[in-house]
Amino acid sequence: MITSVLVANRGEIACRVFRTCRESGVRTVAVHSDADANALHARVADAAVRLPGAAPADTYLRGDLIVKAAVAAGADAVHPGYGFLSENADFARAVRDAGLVWIGPPPGAIEAMASKTRAKELMGIAPRTDAADVTEADLPVLVKAAAGGGGRGMRVVRHLADLDAELTAARAEATSAFGDGEVFVEPYLENGRHVEVQILADTHGTVWALGTRDCSLQRRHQKVIEEAPAPGLPPGLTAELHDLAVRAARAVDYVGAGTVEFLVADGTAHFLEMNTRLQVEHPVTEAVFGIDLVALQLRIAEGHALETDPPRARGHAVEARLYAEDPANGWAPQTGRLHRLAVPDGIRLDTGYTDGDDIGVHYDPMLAKAVAHAPTRAEAVRRLAGALERAEIHGPVTNRDLLVRSLRHEEFTSGRMDTGFYDRHLAGLTQSAPDPLAPLAAALADATVNGGRFGGGWRNLPSQPQVKRYTVAGEEHEVRYHHTRAGLTAEGVRVVHAGPDRVVLETDGVQRPFDIARHGDQIHVNTTRLTALPRFPDPTAQHAPGSLLAPMPGTVVRIAEGLTEGTTVQSGQPLLWLEAMKMEHRITAPVTGKLTALPVAPGRQVEVGALLAVVEGDAGQGRGELRE
Repeated sequence: MITSVLVANRGEIACRVFRTCRESGVRTVAVHSDADANALHARVADAAVRLPGAAPADTYLRGDLIVKAAVAAGADAVHPGYGFLSENADFARAVRDAGLVWIGPPPGAIEAMASKTRAKELMGIAPRTDAADVTEADLPVLVKAAAGGGGRGMRVVRHLADLDAELTAARAEATSAFGDGEVFVEPYLENGRHVEVQILADTHGTVWALGTRDCSLQRRHQKVIEEAPAPGLPPGLTAELHDLAVRAARAVDYVGAGTVEFLVADGTAHFLEMNTRLQVEHPVTEAVFGIDLVALQLRIAEGHALETDPPRARGHAVEARLYAEDPANGWAPQTGRLHRLAVPDGIRLDTGYTDGDDIGVHYDPMLAKAVAHAPTRAEAVRRLAGALERAEIHGPVTNRDLLVRSLRHEEFTSGRMDTGFYDRHLAGLTQSAPDPLAPLAAALADATVNGGRFGGGWRNLPSQPQVKRYTVAGEEHEVRYHHTRAGLTAEGVRVVHAGPDRVVLETDGVQRPFDIARHGDQIHVNTTRLTALPRFPDPTAQHAPGSLLAPMPGTVVRIAEGLTEGTTVQSGQPLLWLEAMKMEHRITAPVTGKLTALPVAPGRQVEVGALLAVVEGDAGQGRGELRE
């Protein structure tokens, strides 16, 4: 009987496993890096162990330290979570060798399937690992890391001349993220659907295939929205996917929870890989089947048998991943204080953060997963979109608007989406459309707080309006209002009520309430995020024309070969690469011109806004571009 579990992971993953452990009466142990000393997963566990001596980004990859922590804390089992060492056979062996229960598949099964190249060979598919075998006729192709997932180490290549550079970048990113730089090349199917099957197997020979999931909505090869079951699949194809998934599990004597992933195109299923762990999107399967996969993992690890047949599926579930990232800045990961995170009742929220936590630079920018379950797909999609639209998310910029618009897009609501969804629609889905009354509501609320931040109160010159400026989604907005004997007024609206935290405005006979929350110069008006601007610009915040500034905090990992001050560069030419949140971000020249300054070097850590380089073009100005 398992009495104490150490989770070899962090954040949302660890918190998710801890929740089931607490409900099962099992004691919990967290591990943490120095950067995570005050993280939620370390705070909610019954005990927490610091992993010393490693850089924050590498800490959770130190299996030796984790095993030592489990023994020191008196844990009798280790759950790997997902990511990091969850698919590392050597780590699984080390856990077992220490006399601990491994809550996962046998090391041999991990070894057989953890490498995507070996997994394909096991399923009778010969992957290409030599770029020399790729010809123009094979394009487009996908460069993919043999280990790990989450879109790291993946590159779509459409031109043969780009292949070598993309292989180099993929190897570097895969090494950083997974400690394994092996990559391979496979055909890239433009308009397929990403469909997967959740499996669960015990030590008594029973293997469950728990329906299907559709994970086609992906950006940068990272899943954004997932659902169960996959809509619109013919019964025969669903049965084939189940059979292939069970076959893959039985081929390696699999035990525990796992996922078999496929690309479905033209009615045909193409095997991609088997993930020998729990998946990020497992909650949609739990909701549809009414089960707790982590609780079942614990039971299987204790030797209990599954029922002969899995439970019946009921209804539909949809999950959306909320990321701290800025669409106006090349989707750069965002850091800073998360002041508030809350969704309406009835929505499952899996997160590793709580109000007041800081989002750091070292790890994945995912804040939370929101999950809705309903009797039908249309109801589940509507429920999740509405909940996200009303969610309170105060802090760094997020992808919330993208999620809401995606869920309401006709191609998605009709179930006709594929993996090219964002290639076709991303620009339209991210066009800024803030509430036009939000800046006015912010200004009126601000005017009621101690006479306003920049001076306020009634004036004997009603013709002179008060003026305030805000940025919303990267654009500047100026609003004007008056203090009168009758109170606050503004052109085109009737001010029904104005207070520090709530403003009610009436237009065309319709009253609309606005809730206001302030966090320094950051203001949230309902779901619109604004930044208050000072009345006068700061003269010290100026940079030379052509300055390339760091769009996020991170580490300079490499400079383009042969690049020095005085070098002539071409527009779009890669200059340097930043690593932030376990992904590499390429900084390119904005114009053709001369590189006049390069004040950074590999290994240097930079803060957001730090000067990276200066490129003087013909016009003497330009901004650097961020590319993934």
